[in-house]
Formats: sequence, C-alpha cells, structure tokens
Amino acid sequence: MNLNDNRYNRFALVREMMETPQVISGFDSKAVAPFADAVKRKEGIFLTGEGSSRIFPAKRAMYARMVRGCRFPVMTEGSTQAIEYNLDDYAVFGASNSGKTKEIMRLMVSLRDKGHDTLLGLTANAGTPLCDVAHMTHLLTCGKENAVAATKSVVEQALFYDAIQHILWGEPMTSLSALAEGFEKALRIEIDQKIVSRLVAAPVIWFAGKNDGVAEELALKTNEITRKRSDFLEGTYAAHGIEEVMNPDEVLIWADPFEEEEEKFYDILVKGVGMTVIAISARPTRFPTLLIPGGLSSSPYIQLAAGWNLLVETGIALGVDLDHPVRARKVGNEYLPG
Repeated sequence: MNLNDNRYNRFALVREMMETPQVISGFDSKAVAPFADAVKRKEGIFLTGEGSSRIFPAKRAMYARMVRGCRFPVMTEGSTQAIEYNLDDYAVFGASNSGKTKEIMRLMVSLRDKGHDTLLGLTANAGTPLCDVAHMTHLLTCGKENAVAATKSVVEQALFYDAIQHILWGEPMTSLSALAEGFEKALRIEIDQKIVSRLVAAPVIWFAGKNDGVAEELALKTNEITRKRSDFLEGTYAAHGIEEVMNPDEVLIWADPFEEEEEKFYDILVKGVGMTVIAISARPTRFPTLLIPGGLSSSPYIQLAAGWNLLVETGIALGVDLDHPVRARKVGNEYLPG
C-alpha cells in the first residue's frame, strides 16, 4: 500500500489501515489498570462481541494466555449463545465500536438483571447503550472509522486486552514502537502481482492458520474488501477432508504455517487439488510467501497487517469500492431500546 498513490489514498479504508501504526505506538497501557483490577476480583475473563470486535481481539488474547500461562482463563463466545452460560465467576467484556450492537446489549442487560457485578464495556462512542449498562467502559482513542470494514479499532481492542493480560502476568507492556514499525512494514510489503492475479481470479479464498484470530479475521475482511467468498479452516482442518470440495481455481492463504505440516498441505492441496497456497510467514516456506518482520512476540498483529495489504491489493485490482460494500453495514444488528 502506498498513500502517495491516489489508487490507494482515495479510500478511507486504506487511510485507516495506515493510521494503525500510530494507534499502536500511542497506545496508553496504563489506562487499562482499573479494568485489570476489576478482573482480579473474578476467576476468569469472558470476551464477547460480534464480528471483528471479537474475532481477532478475543482469540489473540486466548492464544496468548495459553502460550504464556496464567491462572485467569480467557474465554470467548458470541453474545447470543453466551446468554445460556453461567458467567458469574467471569469479568465480562462487551466490545462494540458503535456501543449499540443488539446481541451484546441483550447479553449485558440479561447479566445486569441477574445481578452480575463486573460488566465491562469497550467502545468507540460515549453515551451509548453499552456505556449505560456496563459498570465501567473504556473509550477507544483511534478515532472514527469511515470505512465499513473495521481495521484500526480491531487492533486497539486487541491491545487493550493485551495490556490487561500483561498486568495479570506482572509484566510491563513493552516494544510498542517496534510493533508499530513492524506493522507498518507489513502494510507496505510490495506484493508479487502474480499472487494478486491468482486472488483476483479465484472464486473462493480459503484461510488456514492457528485459532488466534488472524486467519479468521482475514476471512471476514475478504468478504468485505474483495467481495469474494471465503472461509476459515482452523489448524490443519484443510488436510482433513474439505479438499473433497475444493477446486483448482481456488486459493488458500496460510497464516504462520506449521512447518511440520507444509509437506502434507503441498501434497493434498497443491498436488492433489491443483490449487494455489500462499503463506504469510516470518520465514521462507515451500509456498509463495509474504515475508513479514520476524522476532516479535506480537507476530499475530504483523500477520494481520500483511493480510490487510494482500486484500487491499486484490480489491483495488478488482476495481472494488473498498469503503462501501453493497450489503454489509457498519452496525450489523443495531440495538433499539424498548
């Protein structure tokens, strides 16, 4: 992506993506301290939201907790299903940029009416229904997003949960400047036009990767940015039967591939199906690879940035209006009080 080129800078989506490194470097980790104190009074953390407000922020947090280890379990689920859960022992975070997502409000109101004492909000807008029902609410500082697809807000939400976990671990949140630099480099990677051409021609773009929110979030962004069908295949699911319905003209993008499974993916998908596999990785792979900056403990953020870059290049090559999908809305399911 290049903001000096009108093909890119005329889109709010691209401008907002390119603002994300500044969101990272300017993030105030100390602002989350009251929320971490609230979490410490409970036995675990439950993160909910819909779409982009949950996929990457919540699942990256779950992944980090399992890698690092911590006595506080981190769980996530869609808000409607979560109404069936007993969340008494969890600090419940509801993330909604608009502050008026119907599913979240239904859950939060239900918990409030049952006497839950730790309902926490994460939103970009003050004075909204979420602020009214939550016991405490954090307002994002990234500024308004004009594009329908959420980008910089997704990263700030993830940083917010990241900062809480660092407090629980008793460790300072450092290297934000290095993360911002790596994120910007990933956004600016020059992508081989042969890769872009394969994505432009593909009727379906599959995503594979860890259950850390990266590939799943990119699958959603593929729908919004390129208007192509997409799905997320967790872990090594792509090698366990779904190849039966894949076609040679389709593409699979693999975020942070498992090195020990590359040969199997090559045999089944490239040789067997005849499709193209593209990797996003900090190391060379046996597939066409977007090489991202390595050595960062926060690599899921960098993988996400590289994926954004790839999707923008594809959308522009397709002539898509990146800011205005035909059916997708900024507030998917709006809460109407009363």
